Parts: sequence; C-alpha cells; structure tokens
Amino acid sequence: MDTYSTVTELLDSLNGVADMVAGELRVANEQKLRSESVDRLVRNAVFGNDEVRAASRWLIWEAGQLLGVHPSSIQGLYEARGRGDVGNNFTVPAMNIRGLTYDVSRAAIRAAIRHNVGPFVFEIARSEIGYTEQRPDEYAIVLIAAALKEGFRGPLFIQGDHVQINRKRWEKDASAEIDATKRLIDEQIQAGFYNVDIDSSTLVDLSQPSEFEQQRNNYSVASDLTHYVRTMQPKGITVSVGGEIGEVGGKNSSPEELDAFMKGYLEELHKKGADLKGISKISIQTGTKHGGVVLPDGRIADVSLDFEVLQRLSRIARDQYGMAGAVQHGASTLPDEAFHKFVESECCEVHLATAFQNMLFESANFPADLRQEMYDYMRREYADEMKAGQTDEQFIYKTRKKGFGPFKRKLWDMPTEVKQALCGELERKFAFYYQQLSVTDSRQMVEQWIKPEKISRPKPTGLK
Repeated sequence: MDTYSTVTELLDSLNGVADMVAGELRVANEQKLRSESVDRLVRNAVFGNDEVRAASRWLIWEAGQLLGVHPSSIQGLYEARGRGDVGNNFTVPAMNIRGLTYDVSRAAIRAAIRHNVGPFVFEIARSEIGYTEQRPDEYAIVLIAAALKEGFRGPLFIQGDHVQINRKRWEKDASAEIDATKRLIDEQIQAGFYNVDIDSSTLVDLSQPSEFEQQRNNYSVASDLTHYVRTMQPKGITVSVGGEIGEVGGKNSSPEELDAFMKGYLEELHKKGADLKGISKISIQTGTKHGGVVLPDGRIADVSLDFEVLQRLSRIARDQYGMAGAVQHGASTLPDEAFHKFVESECCEVHLATAFQNMLFESANFPADLRQEMYDYMRREYADEMKAGQTDEQFIYKTRKKGFGPFKRKLWDMPTEVKQALCGELERKFAFYYQQLSVTDSRQMVEQWIKPEKISRPKPTGLK
C-alpha cells in the first residue's frame, strides 16, 4: 500500500466514506472507514509527505472525535480512588509500545474489548521517543487509528511516561533543561497526552543529611512542571500528573522519602496557586530495573520485588495525600506468577514495556532474516556501547530496542500474516495482564468517573 502524493489523492480515496462538507469532516460509511480507509490513513499519517501526513493526522483525529474515540485524562478515576469512592482491588496497566505500534496497540485494544476492560493506558517515555522515532503526535494518532480500526469507543488514555530531567544537563544548565522538558510537555498535551508522568527523581541527592534535603530539587522541579502542565491543559480537562520519589534501579523508597517529597511539593505548588491540583499518583522504587538484569547467556535474572514497601507507600499516598496510590515501573520482566501481587499490594498502576519487545524479537514468527539484519545493525552502529566483559547476548538484549526507529518501515511492511501471528501472541499476553491486574469487566467504572471531552484540532493548511 503506497502513500499518496497529494492531499487531493488522499481525499479522493475517502469519497463516500468520509467527506469534507462545508469544511467539516462527515463520516458516511463507518464500516468501510474501519475495514479499508483507516489502514491507508494511518500509513500516510506516519510515512506521507509533510502535507499528506498533516492531513491524514487531522482526519484520523476528527474521525475519532466523531466516532467516540476520545484521548482522555484518567484523573477522575484516580481522584475517586484517592477518596475511597472506588476500591483498591485493581491495578491499571500502562503499556509502552516501542515498535509495530499500529498492530500491537490493535492487539491490546482487541483484548480490552473482549474482556470489557475499563482503565488501560498507552504510554511512551522521553527516551523511547528518540530511539523508536515516534514523536508524541505520531504516537497518539497511531493509537487513535488502532482504536478506530477495532471499533473501540470511549476514553483513550495516552501518557507521557518518564518525562525525565537529565541530571547532567540540569547541572550544566538547569533552566535550559527545564525549558526543554516544558517544550516536550507542550508537544505531548497538544498531541492528546492528557496524562503526564514527571520524573525529576534523577535530581534526588542521597548525600544530603535528611530526606527533605535529599528530595528538595526533586519536589521543586516537580511542582514547577506541574504548574506548567496546568497552564497548558485544554479547557475542560485536568491532566493527570504523576511524580516520582526514587529513580528506578536505585535504592528502595521509604515512607520518610514520600512524606518529605509530598510536603515540599505541595508547599511549593500552592505558592504558585492555592487551588492548583497536584499529582494523582507517585512512582516509587521497590527493587526492579528497567529491562531487567541480563545474565551472560541472555536470560533475565530473578528480581526480588518488595511488595510490602509497595503496599505501605500506596496506603500513605492514598490515606494521607488523596492520591490513587503508588506506581510500579520496570515490572514486565517479572515472572507471570508475580502479577496478581500488584493488586494485593494496592498498587494503582504498573508500567509494562520490555516483555512486549522481547516477545516480538524472540518469537518463532519473527522473520529470521530481518532479526539478523537488525542485530547486525546493533553490532555495527552501537559497538562503542559494548561494555568490558559483556557477552554478545547481553549486548544485543540491551541495545536491540534501538532498532525500532531505523527499521520502523520494514517492521510495518512485514507480511500481514506475519504481523497477525506476532500480534496474536501479544494479544494473549495483554489479556493475561488484564486478568492478573483485575481490570476485566471494569468498563462501567471508567464510564462512571471519566467524562471525555470532544476537542477539535485546527485544520492543516492542505485541507483549508
């Protein structure tokens, strides 16, 4: 399927399906839009020339608004959980889709529809945006297209994961790093990311004598960025903001750190506005590491995750500060039998990424020649990242995620039957997570607490 050369060609392909009437989009044939047109639109939204790409993205966004696919904030549900209006017997899955995003997100949505799932989140981290070559607008539009394709209706939660402050850049020029982070937040909100996880935990200074001093830079920057989010959020939407008190892979978090962060954060935030809403959840460290710890033979080492800390801090976050609870990062490489414990520990949200990547690369259905080409690329382009004593298996495991961007089109162009086989495996994994995290048959809960807003985008030049 080729991309279009002009916006006229693009619009001609939609004749009788979705037409421009008096400058507005009208969907005339939803079934045909889903069965044929969405696939073409999303391809052009990713690979088209500038004018065609902009028009395709506008058309997908507006079609979503017309057909009930609304990027939304999860704030209402998390506030209800913080008040005790909903139970603590579920954990929201937040899923980072690094590659083959249209097909993989369709699999996640199909599993959600089949199991009547209410809260589930798609997200992408600041670092992933770079190496997967998915800017926020592209990511959001591809997810909306996937939802349209699968006939999904309702709020679609899209999140900026680890909107992280780079400590080295911050120490060199703090204002420049903060400004760059604000530009990313602006880009995300404009794209429909109405959930933003601020990660200034990189600024925690454990050399300081007290938890309050250790967290000072963290809570100061987090309050500043929260205020910025509140100035940028669209009318009618309260963006759900997350904070973080311990960098993933560091020492385990403590109640004292949580209290120190929250007291300093709320004091600083309320100086900027007494009525400003703060964070709705807090990310903590309990023993995991992003991507897991890789053994010399390429296997993942067992992880000792402290579920007691997770439960204790979730309760403090909820009971003392009105938040939904604590968030767990770096969890997808844990053994399957551990996942029900997140619900038992009253964890409000768990972030899942590496397992999906591993399933793709290691599947018998993944084309062997393409895998070899990608691995050879890693060995060639990232040779300087190989550490002393590291085996080839460890090196490939750590770097293969960086192939998603350069090989985006080749992954997209894999034969349909190959993508279907790969995504069939992933769909079963998504369903497993939904079941283990107790979000099946929870659709009504989301409908009760989340009221989506209809938001139209400015029309691009090519469609005016």
